[in-house]
Amino acid sequence: MDDSELMTAADVRLMQGLAQRVTAVRPDLVNSDASYGELAWIWGRGHTRHRESWPRRLWFSGGELVAWAWAFLPHRVRLSDGSVKDVTSAYLAYQVHPDHGELVDEVIGWYDGVAVGVERTLLPCACDEFALKRWAAHGYETDPASLGDTGSWTQLNERDLDDLERPVLPDGFRFRTAGEAGPEAVVQAHVDAWAPSPYTVEAYEGVRRTAPYRGDLHVLVEAPDGTMAASTITWLDEANETAEFEPVGTHPAYRRLGLGRAMLLHGMHLARDAGARHMTVACLGAPGRAEARGLYYSVGFRKFTRDAPLVKGRE
Repeated sequence: MDDSELMTAADVRLMQGLAQRVTAVRPDLVNSDASYGELAWIWGRGHTRHRESWPRRLWFSGGELVAWAWAFLPHRVRLSDGSVKDVTSAYLAYQVHPDHGELVDEVIGWYDGVAVGVERTLLPCACDEFALKRWAAHGYETDPASLGDTGSWTQLNERDLDDLERPVLPDGFRFRTAGEAGPEAVVQAHVDAWAPSPYTVEAYEGVRRTAPYRGDLHVLVEAPDGTMAASTITWLDEANETAEFEPVGTHPAYRRLGLGRAMLLHGMHLARDAGARHMTVACLGAPGRAEARGLYYSVGFRKFTRDAPLVKGRE
């Protein structure tokens, strides 16, 4: 299994296992796109459409996965408004166990090999000094698009679940689970919040089939007129007693009503009841991207780590 192949669901489960082991010893080194929940979300929603542009490589030691690299090569995306977006650069998600840092150079070499001739980007953890030095040695630099008030980098936020407020919704609104809302309404809630979006019922069915997905932890807020006004999925990592919100979104017509705040508090109560003691959520971290960050801070989250966007031009 060391050879480059296209991604499979079995690979994702192995990668999630590595995410759990890294979380247990160095949670600050879990890349923003390599967490237990994020792996399920990315794979679930996209594999039916994009798997042919998703090569990967796995590295093992003593029969245990210790590193992986997952490349997202140029592809075409069809959005909910009927438009088509051509992605012309490559992106890499990867994870290396801290006991096997020497594999970073192999990851870099593999990525350069499968993405030759196109611009290459990635988001390693800013605190991973060893990895950043190795990427720099191979010609990767800070991505200019990440600089300034509207930069494209993300930060990870965390909090414990010991002391939680009770959620309060405006009159006429109520919490629903994905099972109660149904697939079409669940997808529409996401598309409304993130329009234009490539999310479809087929993509949602892919998410539902991932190993950690739980419909009782997929929460929505229903408006008095029946619109699903906000939604989020909670991904529970039972091994580490931690949970992650991904994604989180509110319909533009229902923002600034306190729905997101109430939904997050409700989701944290559900996560705690399911066994979680700790919670994480990612957001854009640039100074001009304060809206989501302010929402998460309002319910007790604080910055934990951030990524360091890198880019290497065409060769």
